[in-house]
Order: sequence, then C-alpha cells, then structure tokens
Amino acid sequence: MYAPRVFVSMLAVLLVFGVTSYAMNGSIWTALFQTFLCAVLIQVGYFVGILYLIRREKLQAKQSPGSESLILRAAEHEKREEIRTNAAHNFPARDR
Repeated sequence: MYAPRVFVSMLAVLLVFGVTSYAMNGSIWTALFQTFLCAVLIQVGYFVGILYLIRREKLQAKQSPGSESLILRAAEHEKREEIRTNAAHNFPARDR
C-alpha cells in the first residue's frame, strides 16, 4: 500500500462522514465526536487487518518448504560459495 494514498483516502472518508453527520444531527460537537470515533474505528480495523496479513504470511511460510527467511537464504548462499570450482568435474555429462 502506498502510504500517502491511504492517508488521503482516510481523510476524504472522514470528511464526508463528518459533513454527513453534521447534516443529519445539526450539531458540530456531535459531528466532531462521531467523526473522531469513526477515525479510531478505521485505525483499529487497519491495525487488525495488518496483524491478520502478517499472521497469514507467517503461516504460509511455515507450511511451504520453499519459502525461507532472508537469513536462511543468505546462509544457504554462503554455503554455495564454499563449493569448489572443480566440483562440476565429479558429475558425468551425457548427451541424450
């Protein structure tokens, strides 16, 4: 997600919500309170959504053996660099 787009979208939603709340209630204080409450609910929902995505990613990483962490990939890369340059001579090459 592109952060500025998220913030602009959230402010637009809150602005529309605030204007609609003021038009329905006629009280600026009630509209401000409801808009503040709406902003808190949006943030809580966003936070819960991010936690869900992180948890789902962790579960997928545990279930699929092909997806490893970057640390494990770096360690594997270091092991590959330790292979001798003449290791290919140990494998016979055949044409089909």
